[in-house]
Amino acid sequence: MQLSSTVQKLKPSATIAAAAKAKELKSTGVKVYEFTLGEPDFNTPVHICQAAKEAMDAGQTHYTPAAGTAEVKQAICDAYQRDYGLSFQPNQVVVSNGAKHSIHNVLTALCGPGDEVIIPTPYWVSYSALVELTGATPVMVETTEESGFCMNAEQFAAAITPKTKLMMLNNPCNPTGAAYPVETLEALAKVAVEKDIAVMSDEIYEKLIYEGSEFRSFASFGPDVAERTIIVSGVSKAYAMTGWRIGWAIAPAEVSAAMTKLQSQETSNPCSISQAATIAALSGPQDSVAAMLDAFKERRAYVLDRLRKFPEISFAEPGGAFYAFFNVSAHFNKPLGGGKVVKDSSEFCTALLEEAHVALVTGDAFGAPGYVRLSFATDMQTIEEGLNRIEQFLSPA
Repeated sequence: MQLSSTVQKLKPSATIAAAAKAKELKSTGVKVYEFTLGEPDFNTPVHICQAAKEAMDAGQTHYTPAAGTAEVKQAICDAYQRDYGLSFQPNQVVVSNGAKHSIHNVLTALCGPGDEVIIPTPYWVSYSALVELTGATPVMVETTEESGFCMNAEQFAAAITPKTKLMMLNNPCNPTGAAYPVETLEALAKVAVEKDIAVMSDEIYEKLIYEGSEFRSFASFGPDVAERTIIVSGVSKAYAMTGWRIGWAIAPAEVSAAMTKLQSQETSNPCSISQAATIAALSGPQDSVAAMLDAFKERRAYVLDRLRKFPEISFAEPGGAFYAFFNVSAHFNKPLGGGKVVKDSSEFCTALLEEAHVALVTGDAFGAPGYVRLSFATDMQTIEEGLNRIEQFLSPA
């Protein structure tokens, strides 16, 4: 059978590919120190699981409306009002099978051949692929370690052309952990209004913010900004619910209607049981969110302290999420652990896995050659030993 040209051009997810490579090595009996996947290592809180069980026992195992039940959409609206003072109506909410699905819905509803979509780099690996699936063209705007990996208003404005349809913003950011300063977000919002550009703000890490940083939803900078903003988020990161597959988009009502129509043809509804669990997550006790954040704070502090002591490594401190994104390019073209010589980040990660049995994700996949990503969403013992091995790898005898 002849595959479509679109799928032939599509690259597999680099994070999933890196995890698969680590799993393959593990299957041979090797102990691998795994830092590839962006997934909390905590179990879903008990009260959320209990709500799912009760929903099953109550027979909530049938189709729901395509964009989610009235109850889960109201719970999402209530959570934004409670947490951020933002007022949304249920008809603005489309609940999907994970935030990645929500992003696909946004792009498919708004973009097509001939359109351009602005993406600050480094960027989450799926952004450009999902843009290309619509026939639109990703326009990359490079940010730097010196800027904290944040795109500024001048860069945004300079990237806009008559073909620009959308800007995709990830705050806090995967892979860098960058949490945009409020004044930078406000300046970006001003450009969006002046140039009449829609903004998809991926805020999936919104609850994972560290001291010295502040989260502000992009839609919070006034009515003119809100009517040009599509928020994407979900329960995966804050509530350790990656496998439940619930994300959402909040958009102007006409855009939400278009996404609902699209989703009704693609997947019907998101899982009915997961919707019930989401209501419990958003409406119930939030202690688990604070407890997970405390654990991530401790891990972050340890990882950054260790990285500062590594030879010829540089990074911008992450203000959110659970990633350390650091520059290893000073170690290219010189002997590393085991005597290997590598020329780029991809070869560095391969050598590190083969020689030190540590799995990271190459920055090449995120549009940031020279960098690697380490997820500290794992236990401290793994982090300590993994960093010991990276340090030895960088300092061969």
